[in-house]
Amino acid sequence: MFTRYAIYYTPAPGTPLAEFGANWLGWDSATGTARAHPNVDGTDVEKITATPHKYGFHGTIKPPFRLAEGMTAQGLADAVATLCADAAPVTLEGLELARLGRFLALVPSGDASTLGILAARAVQELDAFRAAPNEAELAKRRASRLSAAQEEHLVRWGYPYVLDQFRFHLTLSGKLEADVIEPVQSALAAPVSALDLAPYGINGLTLLGEDDAGKFHQIHRYALTG
Repeated sequence: MFTRYAIYYTPAPGTPLAEFGANWLGWDSATGTARAHPNVDGTDVEKITATPHKYGFHGTIKPPFRLAEGMTAQGLADAVATLCADAAPVTLEGLELARLGRFLALVPSGDASTLGILAARAVQELDAFRAAPNEAELAKRRASRLSAAQEEHLVRWGYPYVLDQFRFHLTLSGKLEADVIEPVQSALAAPVSALDLAPYGINGLTLLGEDDAGKFHQIHRYALTG
């Protein structure tokens, strides 16, 4: 039994991007096993990936949530399957390494509005399965000084960065200090450039569950076949 569930984009297991992400973060959510971080001169990879490590390599579509009363994991799985059977794959111009505030991630290059529409569908159509956040969860989000729109989304959807505030990204680090982020970005440039990321197809969504230790595990990856 998992404590929370989430719908993420995860690269298909065994692909170069999936292998890169699992190795970099030190956690393979597809197999539920730890990986050895790569050795990078002058960089403590374990330290800078400590925050995203437990989630595994992913792009958030519907953020983690507890099941609402009366809802079941099987019911959620069935609803995700139905959504993915109706939704078409998305082709991005590509993915590129970028800074998002104080952390590093792979982000879409070019127009990603079609992916935003898919994410909005997941947030809205699966919302009946989500239990309302408790006061501690709300306070944690509000500590980030939310805008009025983000506060509205937090209250309505349980997370501030959805719908018009959504920005797809595959996280590669936690928050980094100014003197750290540049060398880490430089260290990532070569392995990222070796990946075939342009164009890049989003061809499935993954249902994941969080275990008692806080680690996320892939339950099933559903193909987008609409």
